[in-house]
Amino acid sequence: MIYLKTDEEIELLRENNILVSQTLAEVGKHIRPGVSTKDLDQVAEEFIRDHGAVPAFLGYEGYPASLCISVNEQVVHGIPSPKCILKEGDIVSVDCGTFMKGFVGDSAYTFAVGEVTAEARQLMDVTKEALHKGTAQAKAGNRVGDVSAAVQEYAESFGYGVVRELEGHGLGRKMHEDPGVPNYGARGRGPLLREGMVICIEPMITMGTKAVVFERDGWTVRTRDRKPAAHYEFAVAIRKNGPDVLTDFGIIENALKN
Repeated sequence: MIYLKTDEEIELLRENNILVSQTLAEVGKHIRPGVSTKDLDQVAEEFIRDHGAVPAFLGYEGYPASLCISVNEQVVHGIPSPKCILKEGDIVSVDCGTFMKGFVGDSAYTFAVGEVTAEARQLMDVTKEALHKGTAQAKAGNRVGDVSAAVQEYAESFGYGVVRELEGHGLGRKMHEDPGVPNYGARGRGPLLREGMVICIEPMITMGTKAVVFERDGWTVRTRDRKPAAHYEFAVAIRKNGPDVLTDFGIIENALKN
């Protein structure tokens, strides 16, 4: 069932999603060679709790951490570990969730560790732009397929893979609500986008094949060919006049400049 949100509920979702952006910004300040992904997870949990929320991922269906941190060929759901030490040239996708005042925030951002290759930088840039292309279609009267096709068409124009097994989702009092929001599809198809819906659009794009492998830990998803992947995510409210992005990447990007 798709739940339509009131303006007041959307503002509570915005409050959560701004906190997620602030948390990702704080985590981004600590991303450097020699840092473990477990260290980053601890930074996030402390920051979230210090700001009056709880980590939405911790304990979710048994998940053991506050962040999903996926390095290089890991697409999503990488479990933070003291044994996973970042090194120069890595790319790191960090997915974060909060729960506060009865609602959830959810967003992801891919960070460079030091200097990365031109190929890795392009993958990151294209994935982020695919997110913007999809978000531009998230308006009342369009369909989910309009969002999905925009992401797919842009990413595939660069020869990249678009992961099929994972998708975006509705967002509200629960982390995963209807409708599902795939990163591939046909324009004019899928559920109708109506004012008051809130969805997460989250391209998961690979440098090589779209095929993925689910690791034995029960969570981590990696590319089958072990080429890098990138992941960015917005929470978006559907409005009459167009998309209302509840996430603020500007907070993250300004923090990275300092």
